[in-house]
Amino acid sequence: MVGNSGSGKSRLARELAAALGARHVELDSVIHQKDWVDLAPEEFRRRVAGLLAEASWVIDGNYSQVRDLVWGSADTVVWLDPPRRTVMTRVIGRTLNRVITRRELWNGNRETWIDVLSLDPQRSIVAWAWVEHRRYQVTYRAASLDPAWAHLRFVRVKDARDRRRLLSDCRGSAKSPRRGRARS
Repeated sequence: MVGNSGSGKSRLARELAAALGARHVELDSVIHQKDWVDLAPEEFRRRVAGLLAEASWVIDGNYSQVRDLVWGSADTVVWLDPPRRTVMTRVIGRTLNRVITRRELWNGNRETWIDVLSLDPQRSIVAWAWVEHRRYQVTYRAASLDPAWAHLRFVRVKDARDRRRLLSDCRGSAKSPRRGRARS
């Protein structure tokens, strides 16, 4: 499951995992350690490879450091691509809620007002979502046409109707024999 921050990756990934009877893995929870320190690339790859050894999973995240591992083991890539206005509405609302409630994200980390109000995309998830929106569209459109990923089925989810259709299809396939073992 890939897409911009605020596109709905984690929520849809949880729902798909439940529909498929698979484990949901949020890559942010793997890479971001205490005090927002990221795992070393080798350790990140090692941990992700361990998760991929499981029989069935739905992984969400855009980390190019492990894309070859995840996509190499997946049968489907779900690309969430709602309009920028939708992404920004979601990411701003979600982030403000997290800051106000001091909600823990992963490994003791919390978003702060300083980060939210920063214009630096490396600090502010709101700035990141704005700046990276177009890059994600270019990246995943190109990947869907890349012969290196020809073994994958790419499913682009642009709106609520696409989302409902995907969930319905997955619920239906969960009742019949599995077509594949993994979703990214």
